[in-house]
Amino acid sequence: MRALTWQATTTVSVEEVPDPTILKPTDAIIRVTSAAICGSDIHLFDLFGPFLNKGDVLGHETMGIVEEVGAGVNRVKVGDRVVIPFVIACGACFMCDRGLHSQCETTQVHEHGTAAALYGYTELYGEIPGGQAERLRVPLADFNATVIGTDLPDLRYLFLSDILPTAWQGVQYAAVPEGGTLGVLGLGPVGQFAARIGRYLGYRVVATDPVPERRALAAKWGAEVFDIDGDVVAKLKDATDGRGPDGIVDAVGMESHGQGAVGLVQKAVGLLPDPIAQAAMTTVGVDKLVALNTAYDAVRRGGTVSLSGVYVGTADPTPLMTLFDKQVSIRMGQCNVQRWLGDLLPLVEDDTDPLGTMDLVTHEVGLNAAPEMYETFRDKKDGCIKVVLHP
Repeated sequence: MRALTWQATTTVSVEEVPDPTILKPTDAIIRVTSAAICGSDIHLFDLFGPFLNKGDVLGHETMGIVEEVGAGVNRVKVGDRVVIPFVIACGACFMCDRGLHSQCETTQVHEHGTAAALYGYTELYGEIPGGQAERLRVPLADFNATVIGTDLPDLRYLFLSDILPTAWQGVQYAAVPEGGTLGVLGLGPVGQFAARIGRYLGYRVVATDPVPERRALAAKWGAEVFDIDGDVVAKLKDATDGRGPDGIVDAVGMESHGQGAVGLVQKAVGLLPDPIAQAAMTTVGVDKLVALNTAYDAVRRGGTVSLSGVYVGTADPTPLMTLFDKQVSIRMGQCNVQRWLGDLLPLVEDDTDPLGTMDLVTHEVGLNAAPEMYETFRDKKDGCIKVVLHP
């Protein structure tokens, strides 16, 4: 089959790879109908080469049609249309019982001391082949393949795999009081959905992003938007009677603008031999912290900062005096996708499409165009906000 594969830092290519097969009785194989490129994929493209191997199949936002099931699969059937949460969980362990599916004790990657396995996401998370391919093996399929209807287009459902529940969790973690104000930093796909979810839940939403097209799309869905030029903290406070938003979702993460020296260090580490680079990343790694520090400074006293953007630095400085003085709460973590599907599926299937699943994608292309689209998405060229591949 054809699949998008990692070849080297900033180099991916579509190659012929072996078809996936049933490895355990609880597996299923799906024919992929749609797969999206995620901002987290760009982290792999630019930075995480030391934890990838040449030929690794990428992608973790996937849906399709079930073609084969193992003898131990009872709920999912051949021919079912399914969307695949990017977190692989068992649904029955201590963590899953508490809605912490991203910490699933059955699929934790003990070799690296990390959380639940993920599709297409490095040795740290199990090195499971991803879904930017013609076919995908789904482990523990009865829990990890969500059966959906057949009448609505793929774009209504595809984002249940990751960015829609990630945004929903981010807003829930922000703990905005009824009628309060939600701040959103970064208006990529997760930030767009976070802003829309905030409006759907009745919050006022104030949001920032440097890209005009992204600000315009968020404004269309009711957010008050600001450029990042000048004093962003002052803009957010001025818009909220000098206090700051009740809760802020940081949907930017480690690759924020600014701190050019940090970016140079990140790239330099990625060019070291893998064992040295891995040791550096897991002991003295640092992130660009402009967005995070903006969230800390802008959130009101007693408010909450919710991290949806990914951070991986193990030596990042933390302004504990400011956080303690302001009594700021912080929530974060990989999305517990399966926990939120029951809340989101009715909204996705609502005739009015209240979260705008059909109003996010700017580029729909075939799989062969994926390498070009990685660069387009990373560089925010051609008005790119979200890319969907159709293998």
